[in-house]
Amino acid sequence: MDFQPTPGRPMSDSEAAAEAKRIIAEACRPERQFATSFRDETESPAYGDAPPVKQDDKRIVPAWAAGIAVASIGVGAGSTGLGCAAWLMFKGLSLVSVPGLERFALIVIAPFAGLAMVATAVGTAIAKVKEGSTTNVFEGPVTHNTEINNNSSTRGMFFARTRNDVR
Repeated sequence: MDFQPTPGRPMSDSEAAAEAKRIIAEACRPERQFATSFRDETESPAYGDAPPVKQDDKRIVPAWAAGIAVASIGVGAGSTGLGCAAWLMFKGLSLVSVPGLERFALIVIAPFAGLAMVATAVGTAIAKVKEGSTTNVFEGPVTHNTEINNNSSTRGMFFARTRNDVR
């Protein structure tokens, strides 16, 4: 569009109308128009399967997400194995007599308690590593006001009301 205002004098109404028509006609030229929709006119086959159409895979999985997925599968499989082992062990424990059960249970349960403590320690270490350290550097004058004005008034005997006005 070539719009060049004339410096010095304003346009008359007829000049402004002619210029507006010219600008609108230039903006609506056929070569400037473009399609806003598309319809595929190819016919579908009358019977049978449609021909395959290539569909690009646009999904991108970040490396950290894939790592977490693999790790969670490993943890799940490991905990399933530990659960099966515990089930077998406790099933065997159910066959032990009551007097011998106390010592045997203490010996058998101790490794699981140790494993739970190690898992807790690892989880705590991972949580500490994930925490970021933020260093804030503040510049400029700092003012600290410690003046407190407290006005307190109490009215009433059995149903007392106290009003505190802190400034």
